[in-house]
Amino acid sequence: MLALLIRLGLRFEDRIEERRFVDQYVRGSLGWTQIAMLLGAATYAGYTLWDWVLYPEVVPTTLAIRGGTAVFILLPLTALLSRRWMKPWAETIFLVYCVIPGCILPSIYLVLPSGFTFAAPGMMMIILFVSTMLPLRIGSLAIFCLLSWVALIVAETFAPTLPMGLRFINHSLVGNAYALSLYAVAAREYRARKQFRTSEALQREKERSEKSLRDLRATQEHLVQAEKLASLGQLVAGVAHEVSTPLGLALTTSTTMQTDLQAMADALGGTSVRRSDLTKGIDRLRQGLNLTFDNLHRASEMVHSFRQVAVNQADEDRRTFELRDWLSELMSRLGPLLSHHALAVDVRCPAGIRLNSYPGALAQVISNLALNTAGHAYPDKRGGRFAITVSQVEPKSVRLVCTDDGVGIPDELQAHIFDPFVTTGRERGNAGLGLHIAFNLVASSLNGRLRLESKTGPGTQIAIEIPVEA
Repeated sequence: MLALLIRLGLRFEDRIEERRFVDQYVRGSLGWTQIAMLLGAATYAGYTLWDWVLYPEVVPTTLAIRGGTAVFILLPLTALLSRRWMKPWAETIFLVYCVIPGCILPSIYLVLPSGFTFAAPGMMMIILFVSTMLPLRIGSLAIFCLLSWVALIVAETFAPTLPMGLRFINHSLVGNAYALSLYAVAAREYRARKQFRTSEALQREKERSEKSLRDLRATQEHLVQAEKLASLGQLVAGVAHEVSTPLGLALTTSTTMQTDLQAMADALGGTSVRRSDLTKGIDRLRQGLNLTFDNLHRASEMVHSFRQVAVNQADEDRRTFELRDWLSELMSRLGPLLSHHALAVDVRCPAGIRLNSYPGALAQVISNLALNTAGHAYPDKRGGRFAITVSQVEPKSVRLVCTDDGVGIPDELQAHIFDPFVTTGRERGNAGLGLHIAFNLVASSLNGRLRLESKTGPGTQIAIEIPVEA
């Protein structure tokens, strides 16, 4: 029997899956089921009114049977479902709730003068209630059908007389009702099991997708952080290239000065020293010191600029700053890296625009756009121009337009340039996260918008619109 139910789709092979389905199907809506059980108890006892209309003399007997069944059996069973420790027995309670009134009902027809004339409609009402209002599975309903049908047959054997053909008609109607109810409940359970399987599969897929999304976000955050560090790494490389020249000159000069100083020491250790030689040596040392100081000062300024840019890009604090001076300072500090790519910078910003925003995020955005221009707009390293034009059309917002006259962006990439991992320089080690980071920073931290405004052809124009008050 179990194998047949599994083949018909009315039982799961996995016991754990079957237990979860029963919990959901039978015990999923106990509150609504209890309301249906209260309605069933009232209806069962309420049929005494029909007895009173037709046969008032037997009402005390039928009321005792119907009312006693409702009060002492149906209502207590309904109340049991409110107990938490009885919920695992919910299906058994439903079965007892159905079987007892179904088996008691035929005895009422032994009391009524009409006998079993209305037995079939009465049994069919119970069958209709059981198959539609209670969450019985096909096995429990089959038990109810068998026991209540046997009770009807037993009650008929005690009937004094039955009209010719009434037994056949009653059993035909009741049997047909049993068949229809069994089919309806089986179909309902089959659909519920398919829906359960589908929901379980969707839940597993959802959990798998959420896990994949968490892993992807973690990977993306890691790559974004790596891209930020790479941006600073490029700045380090550019500054190191620029700093190496003044440091090299200072080292060469100091070596020369050491040679001159040793020559003077040797001369002073001799028998005679000419004043002209001493004056000449001192002049050479003075020139060397001045040259060493100038080169070391230049290297110190570069290192300071680099440190300030790094601090600005890592700064998450919100503060008020004047945009023109801030932009000039930022681009002068980016100068060593951009000059390494032969990229000229042009900043056009009216004075007096003050922002209460996050300078660290804005510095990261502009740095990414400038580095993206340096790395992609001029692939032949011939040098070019990166311009920032600032305007304030509305008092509450500022518009920064970054433009270049490079090779432009291919048509197929224009709709995706702000997506993660989109790049034309994969072979050069680019991860394709620079513009993605810039877009996210403008949208999340600066509460603004960043969009591509250039079309097909040379040159790229990207507009940043941010509020004065972030």
